[in-house]
Amino acid sequence: MKRVCVYCGSGVGTRIEYADAARGLGRVLVEQGLDLVFGGGRIGMMGVLARTVLERGGQVIGVIPEALQAMELGLAEATELRVVKDMHERKATMADLADGFIALPGGFGTMEEMFEILTWAQLALHSKPAGLLNVAGYFDHLIRFVDRATDEGFLDTAHRDLLLVDETAEGLLAQLKAYRRPEMDKVEWILRAKLE
Repeated sequence: MKRVCVYCGSGVGTRIEYADAARGLGRVLVEQGLDLVFGGGRIGMMGVLARTVLERGGQVIGVIPEALQAMELGLAEATELRVVKDMHERKATMADLADGFIALPGGFGTMEEMFEILTWAQLALHSKPAGLLNVAGYFDHLIRFVDRATDEGFLDTAHRDLLLVDETAEGLLAQLKAYRRPEMDKVEWILRAKLE
C-alpha cells in the first residue's frame, strides 16, 4: 500500500474531535510513508487533512472538478492538483490512484463516495480495502444500518465484511494493510445466485 484515498467533509463539523482526527490521520499517513489522495479542496476536513500531510513532508494528490476549481476551492499547495471535468471523473481518478480508502466524518458526498467504492468492490470491480474512521462514534448509526441490511438479507455477510471500521487511524490503517479480499469465486457466485 502506497497511497490512501480519504473521503471527508468540506466542513469541519461541530466537534473539535473531527478536525483533530483529520490531523491525526494526516500525521499517521506521513509516519507510515503513505501518500494522500483526496478531493483537492482547501476547506473543511479536506484542507485540515491535506495541510497536515504537507506540513509533515508528505505527498498530497488532490483531484478536483473544474466547477469547484473555478470557485477557487482547490488546495494550491498540494503536491499535485489534478483538475478534471466533473464529479464522475474525479471519483474514478481517485479510485485509480489509491490502494485503499478511508472515510472521515462528512456529509452526503463523503457517504456517496464511500458507498460507491464499496459497491464497486461488491461487484468485484476492484479488490482494494475500504474503511470508516469512526471518530467519536460518528458512524455508529451507519454501521447499524449496514448490519441491519445484512440481517434483513440485502447484504451477504461476505459483502458486509468489505467495510472495515476502527476508532483510531493506526488501527484502521493496520486493517487496510492486512486486508485480504474474500475469494473472488465466492463473490462472483453470490452475484450469480442473486441474478438468477
